[in-house]
Amino acid sequence: MSFINHLLFGVYPYIALAVFVLGSLIRYDREPYSWKTGSSQMLESKQLRKGSFAFHIGILAILAGHFVGLLTPHQVWDVLGISAGTKQVVAMAAGGFFGLICLYGMTILLKRRLTNVRVRATSTRMDITILVLLYAQLILGLLSIPFSLGHLDGSEMLKLMAWAQNTVTFDAVAASTAIADVGIIYKLHVLLGMTLFVLFPFSRLVHIWSVPVKYMRRNYQVVRQKG
Repeated sequence: MSFINHLLFGVYPYIALAVFVLGSLIRYDREPYSWKTGSSQMLESKQLRKGSFAFHIGILAILAGHFVGLLTPHQVWDVLGISAGTKQVVAMAAGGFFGLICLYGMTILLKRRLTNVRVRATSTRMDITILVLLYAQLILGLLSIPFSLGHLDGSEMLKLMAWAQNTVTFDAVAASTAIADVGIIYKLHVLLGMTLFVLFPFSRLVHIWSVPVKYMRRNYQVVRQKG
């Protein structure tokens, strides 16, 4: 079991990250015209606006929370006077709040993708697969909140933090050891998250790389009327 644990949580993260980065670069270089969101707004806009807004608000807050929560060393929180238990409660509350917002948006988007005839006809298998996996990942995250009520001291959270930070510092043995005895719900959440990184370059999610930062400092567009 220790070998499987090391393979899944010590080795697989680096495979997922390698595919995520290299796959994105290769796709951008070889298939630049496929680098797009594939918007279906012209086919149906009302449900898209409603679902997309809630989904993006929720998912951006969740990703930011995961990034800060997992990668900030616990010593920093200690200096700030924030205990592991307090951080655990805050993470549960914020994660639950934004998770429900995201779930609301994703439910609309998934239903729209599967039941709207025109949208379904223009959807690829990967479009549907990614949406279903994101939905499953979100549900796993929300299901982990009741389990967290059983250890409000933050012990499980500290183990997940140790896994993430040791992974970033390329200590695969320490990473897999840290996560070895956490609950199965957390392990499934981590595994599915890494799998989404693997699928990322082959889906429309690549548009995340193309955040229009330059838009804020672009030159004004001059529009002149005829006559």
